[in-house]
Amino acid sequence: MLLVIKMGGSILKEGASTDLVTDLKTLLSEHKVVLVHGGGVEVTEIASKLGKEQQFIVSPEGFRSRYTDKETIEIYSMVMAGKINKQIVLALQSQGIAAVGLSGLDAQILQAERKKRLIAVDGRGRKRVLDGGYTGKINQVNTDLLHLLLEKGYTPIVTPIAMSEEFEPLNVDGDRPAAILAGALKADKLILLTDVKGLMLKGERIAKIAASEIKEVLSSIGAGMSTKVHAATEALNQGVGEVLITAGTGKNPLSTALKHETGTVVSHE
Repeated sequence: MLLVIKMGGSILKEGASTDLVTDLKTLLSEHKVVLVHGGGVEVTEIASKLGKEQQFIVSPEGFRSRYTDKETIEIYSMVMAGKINKQIVLALQSQGIAAVGLSGLDAQILQAERKKRLIAVDGRGRKRVLDGGYTGKINQVNTDLLHLLLEKGYTPIVTPIAMSEEFEPLNVDGDRPAAILAGALKADKLILLTDVKGLMLKGERIAKIAASEIKEVLSSIGAGMSTKVHAATEALNQGVGEVLITAGTGKNPLSTALKHETGTVVSHE
């Protein structure tokens, strides 16, 4: 079974002895895995230390994103593909996992169209148009290198930075690249790790939900889950068997989610 797992950049901050890494190592004895990581909080912290305060905008659809100008994409690339990616590689290597750190730039794994403009909505609902900066929308995926590494027993760790038509790095949302990669790889399952138990409705975890039911509960599950829910739908539409949204902490977080004991299962039915 092929799994694509999206994890936050802070999940492994406590070190390589976490339950997540141990559980991942167990899964790798039977399955192939591609990891996609985030790390936006650390990007913001380091950018601030460098004197570059970060700006965030909200789209008309309610998605919050980082406004990425030239200086920001340089810091973003440095922190994500350099610091965080290699921290994860070191953590996995220390536990005997043959990890390989990559970004979407390598072998043009992630190719994207640079957005010409962005529409942002302020707190009063007023819209304004901004230059697109170094933000992109993925339009093509090259899985050749990933398949080659998987066949040789390696575990790829992918930083979600995409390459533009002009060979520039572009910032792309971490959850969506994970979904698109899962579809391109024909993955059996996509696991989206978060800091909560799964999709929550009125304080209770939703154990399972069909893609057709998501619109009904979207406004009630919190804005923070919007990108994950949309990524889940996109992955299913591209042929991924099912999507699991679950906490990345606790004992055996991946195995229990795969057994449908924890988290939320998003499927076609």
